[in-house]
This record gives sequence, structure tokens and C-alpha cells, in this order.
Amino acid sequence: MPAANRSALLREVLKAMSEDDRVLDELVLAARTRSPEVARLPEAENRRHVQVLLAAGLDSLARPAHPDDQDFATAEALGADRAAQGVPITALLCGVQAGRTRAVRIAIDRSRAAGVPDDVILEAVLDLDRYTGALERHIVNGYHAAELQLSRTTRDVRTRLLRGLLLPGDREPPRAEDLHRAGLRPGGRYHCVVSDVTEPSLARALEQRLLGLGGVYGLVEGRLTGLAGRPPTADDLAPDVLLVVAPGAALAELRDVHALCAAALPIAAGQGLRGVRHLTELAGETALAAQPLLADLLVDSALGRLDPADDFHRDLARTALAYLDHGRRLGHTAAALHLHPNTVRYRLDRLAEITALPLDEPAADARSTVLDTLRAWWALRTWLGRRSRDRTARLARTSRSHPSHESATANPGRG
Repeated sequence: MPAANRSALLREVLKAMSEDDRVLDELVLAARTRSPEVARLPEAENRRHVQVLLAAGLDSLARPAHPDDQDFATAEALGADRAAQGVPITALLCGVQAGRTRAVRIAIDRSRAAGVPDDVILEAVLDLDRYTGALERHIVNGYHAAELQLSRTTRDVRTRLLRGLLLPGDREPPRAEDLHRAGLRPGGRYHCVVSDVTEPSLARALEQRLLGLGGVYGLVEGRLTGLAGRPPTADDLAPDVLLVVAPGAALAELRDVHALCAAALPIAAGQGLRGVRHLTELAGETALAAQPLLADLLVDSALGRLDPADDFHRDLARTALAYLDHGRRLGHTAAALHLHPNTVRYRLDRLAEITALPLDEPAADARSTVLDTLRAWWALRTWLGRRSRDRTARLARTSRSHPSHESATANPGRG
């Protein structure tokens, strides 16, 4: 095969790889598995940077050039963002290296499968090694430059204080003078707020909007987080921001309150909610999400005869969940699902024949059915959510057991 044709074939393989969401999923998973500190960041934040670095790295393979001629602005921005988010540089590099190793393995497997000769693959891998060495140097440079800039500002002092108050660990309570310098009162009560904003420039913009409420704000576990003197309202946010707000609590209680807010945030996001959302409004879902084993036992007991691969069974479960969400009112459920009430009733009856869920309207002399409704709602919600969770678990097992497995595995989080 002529050299030009071999190079063209390699470029086709790498271009397809850069556009494959499954490859991106595997690299994100590799980075998060290898580095717990990186995994504490929102997955969307990991994906944002991995996607850009993957495209740049594969482009360097397809069109090799001397590393000094490459544009590493994205790498330096990654280092700067992680410094602002408080991710240790060693943890950041562990995640980058894990993603790089997985990307090389996938590129080799796909190139061989496409018929690219080994000598062309070897030359490309050597080019990639030179590129990634330069990439890591620029990540470190961006990290240290941002770290130096942060150390010169009062924001860094306040952010470290905030992380000390909210994150787990054996830390001594902050001194009263440190609290006063940060604008906090030792005996005050503050509203813990956790947003879905992760990009540092957007976080600074949101911080400026919230400073009028009093308190202190900064990036904690990658998200703009803070302690507000009074609860924010929708007027304090941009329209597309999600902010979970807790009731006022003493400083000594805020570490546990922050953990609850951080747990409630993905639940609210999964429901498509935006704006200000109070932690107490999400209390039920947050409490239930903390008991995954109990949820699985409940599903196996109540819904064991349902087949997750059967679309009709999934329609039955979705209809029943909507029925419970609408207070067991047939007409409201039918309107929400754009179905005839008789169709809703038929589906509920069919589900009752297959399972033991108590979905009938309560009799006039019946005892309270609140707990029965809770169990049914929890079982249905968990069963419907199992497919995406099982796919993610299968991909994680595959990546650990078969590190050279070609990236044709199922896409986690889909479906």
C-alpha cells in the first residue's frame, strides 16, 4: 500500500474516533476511575475538557508536527481551571495519563482493525507520545500560573476557608478572626447554596450576583458553592442556572448540610429543574437515593416479574409512576400522558396482574396508604432507572477486565 494511502487510512480512523461518543465515555471513565479527586468534579466538567483534548491529540496524530508548533491554549486552560477548583496537580495528571493510555489503546486497536500497517501505527504512537509530553507540561504551566495568581487574592483565602467548613476531613475549626475576614460571624446561621456552574469564568459571574446576599462563595468540588446570609431568589440567577438552597444552619452543621445539597443537585438536574430549588423540596428523593441497596431489594420483591427489555412493561411502569405523581387521579394522568383514561386504566390493571403493587384507588374506609404509595413510587422509579445504571456498570467492568477491548462497548448513561 502506498505511503500516502496508509496515512490517509490512519487519518480516517482517527477522525472517526474523535467523533465517537463511546470513545469519549471510555476516556472520561478512565480518568474518573484513576483519580478520585477528578471524579468528585461533575462528569459534565470532565467531559468538556476530555472532548477538547481528545480532538486536539488526535488531530496531532493525523497531522504530525513538532510539539512547539502546536496550540496548547486548551491544555493551559485545563490546568488553570483545575487549580481554581482545588484539584491537586498530581490527581489532575493521574486523570490525564489514564485517559491518554486508554486513547492510545483504542487508536491502536481501531487502526489494526482497519488494516493500517504496524509501522505506521508505531510512528503515530511515537508522535502522540511527544505531543502528550508537551501537553502535560502546558497543563502544569497553566496550573502553576493560576495557582500563583490565586495566592495573591483574597478570593483564594476565602475559598480555602469555605472548603474547610464544607468538605469532610479532620480540620480544626476556623478561628474567629479568619471568619470575620471572610465576612462570616461565628454565631451566625447561613444558607448553604450549591450550583451546577463549574466553569471558573461563569462561576465568578454568578459569585458577583450572589455577593449582595452576604456570605462567602467559591469553587468547592468543582461547583460554585457558598454560604449566603439570606436565601437567594430567581432574580439573583441567570435563567439557565440550577441552585440548591438549604435552610439556615450554624457553621458547625454546614458540612453535613453541604453533603445533602451536593446529593440533591444531580437529582434536581435529572428532573430538568432550573433556578432556585430548596433542599427541603427535594428531601424525599434525596433520602431515598441514599439507600440504593434497599431500593434494589424493593424492586426485586415488588417488580421482579417485569422485563426491563420489554417496551410494553416499561410503558406500564411509566404510566403507573405518572399515576402516582398525579395523586392517583386518572384524568390528570391521562392528560399528562396524552392518553385516553381507559388506556391508563388498562395499563394499571395489566401492571397489577403482573406485580403486587397497590395501585387501586383507596377505599373510603381504608387506612392511610402513604407508605404503600411511597414504596410503589420508589420501586417504579428505581426500576425505570436501572437500564442506564446497568450500562454504566457494564462499561466499567469491561474497561477494568479488558483494557485492550476495542471501544465498541455500550455508551454509559444512554437509554
